[in-house]
Amino acid sequence: MNHKKIADQLIKHEGLRLKPYHCPAGKLTIGVGRNLEDKGITEKEAALLLENDIEECLEDLKTIFQEFDLLPEPVQRVLVDMRFNLGPNRFRRFKKMIAAVEHQNFNQAAMEMKDSRWYSQVGKRAETLINMMKQA
Repeated sequence: MNHKKIADQLIKHEGLRLKPYHCPAGKLTIGVGRNLEDKGITEKEAALLLENDIEECLEDLKTIFQEFDLLPEPVQRVLVDMRFNLGPNRFRRFKKMIAAVEHQNFNQAAMEMKDSRWYSQVGKRAETLINMMKQA
């Protein structure tokens, strides 16, 4: 069977939706008729989505930090974790933390992380990331 032809046919009949929606049967669906409620996704698909999200975070962080690749690896991981959790707009609100990282003042960056609403919202995750930032 020609996979391209059947894929095109299914897209024509099912449609291609890049955001979740409820199909006529009331099931949460995404993509080309993927029933998320009954089928979900596989670990392999979740890993692919995660890798795409990490790449998106890295691309964004490199626009914020011109020398992102030169930062210590633990600091890079902290920033990716926060950007992943917060999204692009909320992450950019951490202006003092961003400035501290740009000046390689990782203790100050950790203090700015702690002095935020995010800190109380994410609990242990914040403590872990703050400790990683301090140890850089």
